[in-house]
Amino acid sequence: MKAVMITYNQTLNDKIEFILDRLDIRGFTRWNEIDGRGSETGNPRMGTHTWPERNDATLVVIPDDKVDALLGCIRAVDELNTGVGIRAFVWNVERSY
Repeated sequence: MKAVMITYNQTLNDKIEFILDRLDIRGFTRWNEIDGRGSETGNPRMGTHTWPERNDATLVVIPDDKVDALLGCIRAVDELNTGVGIRAFVWNVERSY
């Protein structure tokens, strides 16, 4: 099992839900209106007058064989929505209950 955390500009929320539905990934946890800044070229998303946009994050725990498909979809969204911001990070899940 893998945990995949997807962080993205909140304008992409519908696209993330569509991807999860398309890949038959039912369970997720979402954090709304979080602050952040991309490590290379991303603009800050702080919910302030200067940086008014916000990010969301979605965490899914999925079988190993779904990771490549999910990351491929995330990459496609990033390439179609340049400048908006989306990233995914994958961790091993040692145990779950």
